[in-house]
Amino acid sequence: MAVERPWVLPEDVKEYTSHKDVAERPDKKLAFDIARAEMKVIHVTNNKFTEYEEIPEPVKMAVILVAEAYAKNDIEATKKKMKSESFDDYSYTAESATISLDGLDLEELLGDYIITEGIGKTVMRLRVL
Repeated sequence: MAVERPWVLPEDVKEYTSHKDVAERPDKKLAFDIARAEMKVIHVTNNKFTEYEEIPEPVKMAVILVAEAYAKNDIEATKKKMKSESFDDYSYTAESATISLDGLDLEELLGDYIITEGIGKTVMRLRVL
């Protein structure tokens, strides 16, 4: 029996996050971020997790991490932050506070659940008898 989605709830993301903006994000928007995160995990693993009765903890952790990153990045994109400012001989530059998905180590979390995709060719090796 396949596990139904969503695999995690908005409360799980709010409980995990250390970003105040993400914790205050409306549940409907977090549900959308979670759906996107689940699709990312399915894409990375080539695995729809249909043969599992319960989603493994590393997969849930990956979904929470990616959903948090999507939520934080969306919040940062809507903020009007000043990138740089200069006045006489004083200058200030603010860097982006977005979260890179490359830094989340998804391959390490999901390594046991990755299904390698075939290349669509059959390889036959013959030898002389």
